[in-house]
Amino acid sequence: MLKVAPLAAPLTLSLASLALSGCLVRTAADIVTAPIDLASGAVDAATTSQSEADENRGRELRKREERLGKLERQYGKERDKCDRGDQEACEKAAEIGEEIREILPTIPVEPND
Repeated sequence: MLKVAPLAAPLTLSLASLALSGCLVRTAADIVTAPIDLASGAVDAATTSQSEADENRGRELRKREERLGKLERQYGKERDKCDRGDQEACEKAAEIGEEIREILPTIPVEPND
């Protein structure tokens, strides 16, 4: 057990109470500001800035362009097989061609310089 000098005990208690009161004030401030922090976080989560919207549109466009490139490669392979008489490849090429026709209008055309 820790022995404290008779005069040091009141000083230790008063320092401890000051430390605790600071902790309580901080906790009370956290409780008071918590609804504001939650509300501002909800607003941030619910809204999208213009730059975030632009980034999302760019990301989606790149995904569609990548998908289109993959489909065009698959279409070329299936058309080659179809030209060699593979009827199943002709059917696959037709399906791929339909998907390409669906994606093409969603990709902007770059102007020629």
